[in-house]
Amino acid sequence: MKKLMDAMRISGLILISAAMLNAQTITISGKVTDFDSGEDLPGVNVLLKGTSTGVNTDLDGKYSIKVSSLKGILVFSYIGMEKKEVSIKGRTVIDVKMEASVSQLSEVVVTDKSVRNIFSGRKAVSYEEEIAYLPTIAEPPNHQADTEEYEGLDENTFQEATQHPLSTFSIDVDAASYSNMRRFINNGQNPPKDAVRIEEMINYFNYDYKQPTGQDPFSINTEVAPAPWDEKHQLVQIGLQGKVIPTENLPASNLVFLLDVSGSMFAQNKLPLLKSGLKMLVDQLREEDKVSIVVYAGAAGCVLPPTSGKEKDKIIDALQNLQAGGSTAGGAGIELAYKIAKENFMKEGNNRIILATDGDFNVGASSNEAMEDLIEMKRKEGVFLTVLGFGMGNYKDSKMEILADKGNGNYAYIDNILEAKKVLVNEFGGTLFTIAKDVKIQVEFNPANVTAYRLIGYENRKLNNEDFNNDKKDAGELGSGHTVTALYEIIPKGVNSYFKPIDDLKYQENKQKTEKVAYGDELLTVKFRYKAPNEEVSQLIVKTVDNTITALGKTSDNFRWSAAVATYGMLLKDSDYLEKGDYKLVTDLAQSAKGKDENGYRIEFIKLVESSSLLAKN
Repeated sequence: MKKLMDAMRISGLILISAAMLNAQTITISGKVTDFDSGEDLPGVNVLLKGTSTGVNTDLDGKYSIKVSSLKGILVFSYIGMEKKEVSIKGRTVIDVKMEASVSQLSEVVVTDKSVRNIFSGRKAVSYEEEIAYLPTIAEPPNHQADTEEYEGLDENTFQEATQHPLSTFSIDVDAASYSNMRRFINNGQNPPKDAVRIEEMINYFNYDYKQPTGQDPFSINTEVAPAPWDEKHQLVQIGLQGKVIPTENLPASNLVFLLDVSGSMFAQNKLPLLKSGLKMLVDQLREEDKVSIVVYAGAAGCVLPPTSGKEKDKIIDALQNLQAGGSTAGGAGIELAYKIAKENFMKEGNNRIILATDGDFNVGASSNEAMEDLIEMKRKEGVFLTVLGFGMGNYKDSKMEILADKGNGNYAYIDNILEAKKVLVNEFGGTLFTIAKDVKIQVEFNPANVTAYRLIGYENRKLNNEDFNNDKKDAGELGSGHTVTALYEIIPKGVNSYFKPIDDLKYQENKQKTEKVAYGDELLTVKFRYKAPNEEVSQLIVKTVDNTITALGKTSDNFRWSAAVATYGMLLKDSDYLEKGDYKLVTDLAQSAKGKDENGYRIEFIKLVESSSLLAKN
């Protein structure tokens, strides 16, 4: 009997050992990047083929998956990319490059509802939430712009330098128009012409301007060359480079997330994508930063009181619990958000509301004008407003742009998780921290060298000439590290053009302003006014630009890139001023000016131009 018991005990130990051996796990890790740009890809599905074992790459494109054997196949999938199967073959480190899919995707197919980790070391979330990390989720093209609203603006026309020597406008660092346009192109449609704001397309990209060295918070850069669409005309580039402030040196933030959780935000590319994007922002916060969360649907409420950036899990849990449903009383939400921001105001800090919505909201008992007045009043009290737009079909672009303008903030459209990363991680400082406010530009053209000029874009940013010296007139804001680029098309003196100056006035003294003696060979003078964020008196900078023309092929990458984007915008708008230009011209210019392109944004632009070219042929 004893021998039998010993034999059974030994057999049991053998079975346990075998089970432990079989249960042993091996960790395989690696990084997933875009084949073309080299950019990290967050949210890629990594699945052990034939099993339900899977993970997602984190914000840096890294993953770590546990397997029972160094055999088998890992499947990498990402919407917009070709699926990739990689044999493990005994390796514990597997890096993967994924290539863009040739076909345009129009739907998301959910095949696996297992729970997976999006952030390593963080609580798992469901597949439905995880899908928000993927690129644009398209909807049927014929439903996209059914109730979308855009402000209709006519293009700026040529102005005669003798009669109208001054051009005045507010800077604009918003980039919503570009990502919104990209959404249409990626879904096989040309964007509505009113959705194309050329200055926002140009300013979507960073430019390699020199960093400021003096007391002023930005440097001024200018360049002049022939216009690529009309070689008889000239193109003037004016570029501002904001001073880069390291994140650790930025002031503490008092942030209020004002989130639309109404029924219109139910779609995957709305509230789920919104939550995913804000989680990335929370990851950037420091202990001294504070976050509150206000939501609005049928009513407004505070779901998270002011919480230190150190308590990331608490903030993320509050975000995770949000659900969409109800009507859209946006006015009540905005009032409550400003109330909380004011109660927790940081005198030397960054006080800001981040409104995230599709813009499809009413304002309750208040009118649109009353809400705008409230935002403007709070701006003067030091609480700024950033607006993040989401979704399609009922998107209200015009409403959200006005709110951001009134609130001394910026406006971005987020169509996928990579755009969320760009706005809330890569450009974190510039998105949230203002280094100069009420920045205005006034250009005076020398009629001795300029017959006429026109400002490309900025149609809704133009100011009256007398507004330039009026410190009570609101203008644009510049964030840490931001660049701002403006382009003028010029008809030089003596060039035979379709533009004809107006007749001399009969009752006005005819003053000749064509002599070059007093001002040498100047082309124009640029004047800038700006205020420090906490000041109300502006400072003035003046820069003169000589009539020195550089051959287009010898200009900087900055110049050729902005010229390429401007030409593309004119094509999309079917501009009356595009004398000679096509998608090949845009592609050639862009290819020559791609530069380092560390994040792959310029390669993506070139692909968009190629897609537009195909759309134009169909």
